[in-house]
Amino acid sequence: MTIMNQWLPWNSKLQRLRAKLLNDPYYRLQSGEEIQMAAKLGIRIDANQATVDDWLRLPGLSIHQARSLVELSRSGVKFYCVEDIAAALGMPTPRLEPLKPLLNFSYYDNESLINPTDMVNPNTATVEQLAQVPFIDTSLAEAVVQNRLSSGVYRNLADFQRRLELSGEAIAQLMYFLRF
Repeated sequence: MTIMNQWLPWNSKLQRLRAKLLNDPYYRLQSGEEIQMAAKLGIRIDANQATVDDWLRLPGLSIHQARSLVELSRSGVKFYCVEDIAAALGMPTPRLEPLKPLLNFSYYDNESLINPTDMVNPNTATVEQLAQVPFIDTSLAEAVVQNRLSSGVYRNLADFQRRLELSGEAIAQLMYFLRF
């Protein structure tokens, strides 16, 4: 019984954090405890493909730091460890150590399926640029731009799918080529 009582508060906290993360894709983790719980929930951030929003989920990083990391990554800088991120931000490594459970350092070679810098942002791309994306023909490219102009920017891949009424199969093919 005592073991169960000890488990329930953690489980309850874990469930509350899970609900927060599911309900708010921009939820910013608040503490070391939340970082540990998010890691238990399977939350991971690929340091070499993270977006500004991904970096902002982490406590202690400013919007300027997040933008800097994304800009560096897109320009070809590879992060191999937390020390690389600390050096890029001009911060002491111990300050970023608590973030380690959430960070993945994946490596992408030039022969990979797609280079993250080759991804197209449907919120800024022209019809011509979209038509260059595999699996997007001219009519879909025109629909993407028209929908964006009439209904505003796409928040994420799910919003893109819903608004354009695309099948799961289509999104599974496109998700490797689009960046929001």
